[in-house]
Amino acid sequence: MGILANDAAMGGPGGIVVILMYVVIFGAFFYFAMYRPQKKEQKRMNTMLSALEIGDSILTNSGFYGVVIDITDDTVIVEFGNNKNCRIPMQKSAIAQVEKPDAE
Repeated sequence: MGILANDAAMGGPGGIVVILMYVVIFGAFFYFAMYRPQKKEQKRMNTMLSALEIGDSILTNSGFYGVVIDITDDTVIVEFGNNKNCRIPMQKSAIAQVEKPDAE
């Protein structure tokens, strides 16, 4: 056994270094595996919602397709289906996907 292994087994100063090294390694793992992808997705959603315009087709988190007819700070009014009487206000956070109308 090496000196570092003996110190770690006995609880000496080398043991603290090994424990700190594991804490740093696991902390970095959790950062790159959990925190960073979540922030990246949140940034993508904020960019998508800030580019939202009247006339865009959207897909809601519940699976409904609709067209945006009005936008306020944190809510949108969405028209669903071919029936022009089905207009529902909803939060912007309920939008899962935005599709811009094709310019033909």
